Amino acid sequence: MTTDVRSKLLSVIGNPAWVAFTWLGMTAGISLLATPLRFTAETMTRPVALDVGRVVFAALNKAELLALVIMLIIVRTTGQARNYWMPVFALALILIAQGAWLIPELGARTDLVIAGIEPEPSIAHGVYSTLELLKLLLLGWLGFRSLGDLSEATR
Repeated sequence: MTTDVRSKLLSVIGNPAWVAFTWLGMTAGISLLATPLRFTAETMTRPVALDVGRVVFAALNKAELLALVIMLIIVRTTGQARNYWMPVFALALILIAQGAWLIPELGARTDLVIAGIEPEPSIAHGVYSTLELLKLLLLGWLGFRSLGDLSEATR
C-alpha cells in the first residue's frame, strides 16, 4: 500500500463521520421505521409488539453505547476533541437518560400491559421520542461536519 493511500485511509478511519452515519442508520431504522411498522402488523398483539420493542430497544441501547465508545476513542485519539466535544457529550447524556431512566420505565410499563393492566399516562414515551429525534439531528450534524473537516484536511 502506498503511503498516500495509507494516509488517506487512516484519515477516513480517524474521522468520526463513519461512526455517526452508522449510528444514525441504526437508530433511524429502528426508531423511525421498524417500531411504527410493528404496530401496524395485523396479527401482532399490542403486548407482543411492546415486548419485542423492549428487547429491540435494549439491544439498540447497547449498540449505541458501543458506537459512543468508538466515537469517543476516535475523537480523543485523533485530537478532534476540541471540535466535537459538545455534540458527543450531548449524545452521551441522551444515552445515559435513555438507558438509566427511560428504557427501564418503559419496560416496566410493558410488563403492566403484558399483565393486562393499562398503566397511568406517562411522559416517558414523549421524552424518549424527543431524545431520539435530537440524537438523530446531532448524529447527522456531526457526520456532515466531520466530513466537511475531512475534505478540508485532504485538500
